[in-house]
Amino acid sequence: MLLYSRGRGSEDPYSPKAKKLGEKLFQANILSSNNQVSCASCHKPAHAFADTVAFSEGVNGARAVRNTPSAMNVSGRPYFFFDGRAATLEQQAIGPIENPLEMNLPFATAVKRLQASAYWTGEFKKAFGHAPDSASLLHSLAAFEKSLETAESLFDLSRKGKAVLPADAEEGRKLFNGKAGCFDCHMGVDFTADEFRNIGLYNSKNLADEGRGKITGDPADKGKFKVPGLRNVAVTAPYMHNGMFATLEQVIDYYNRPGSVVPDAVGRDTLVHDLGLTEVEKKQLQCFLERLTDRRFLNKR
Repeated sequence: MLLYSRGRGSEDPYSPKAKKLGEKLFQANILSSNNQVSCASCHKPAHAFADTVAFSEGVNGARAVRNTPSAMNVSGRPYFFFDGRAATLEQQAIGPIENPLEMNLPFATAVKRLQASAYWTGEFKKAFGHAPDSASLLHSLAAFEKSLETAESLFDLSRKGKAVLPADAEEGRKLFNGKAGCFDCHMGVDFTADEFRNIGLYNSKNLADEGRGKITGDPADKGKFKVPGLRNVAVTAPYMHNGMFATLEQVIDYYNRPGSVVPDAVGRDTLVHDLGLTEVEKKQLQCFLERLTDRRFLNKR
């Protein structure tokens, strides 16, 4: 059985009030040192809560060192960031607030700012019955992000018998599960096995970013990064942890002949090898990936 179709009705421990407050905080500039950057500055709602550039711009024009991933469909993830250094969404939320290249604000200072604001104190009391504190701030942001689940792509509808995939997309689905080998890493309801892989981008130009290896200290983990989910992938370009591919066509071309794009890869996973896809097959695979786009984004593409 192919486990990649999301159902409905899963239990949610977060209150609607916490989600509503989290959405406001996600869009608020108060959590950045210069009061000009919010979570939504880099996680753009119109692009499945990802960014449209390789490296997002933080406070005072600073540039991040990794591509901004989508903040959607994260409720089931066991760790966060490309290197997996955060185990929960609450832990993850502290990172961009304190990162000097992003929001550049000590977390304790962020909490004090909220406590000093009559507006935010009122909002937290509505949601939690008390003034802002660190736990309720993180709980709210996590509650909002956990609500950003999608299950209305054409693919989802086809699995429920409510739609039919176009012929090219259906052929692409077969390639995804077979010849192209995508399913080896991109399985489950969100099309990720939640593993770390070295897909061959770790080479002489990119040795400074060791990915998972920097966190574990294990030389075998150098160049490994978290396998992302593929829901809404057609609207989250550019791709990879370093944003090096601008289009899905480029991504597919890379996986089809990785050595021709990055010839001196270090420690590339054996799953990543020449696929021998024809031009027609590459287009069919892309057609399938595009059908993983939730219908809320279809008019914005």
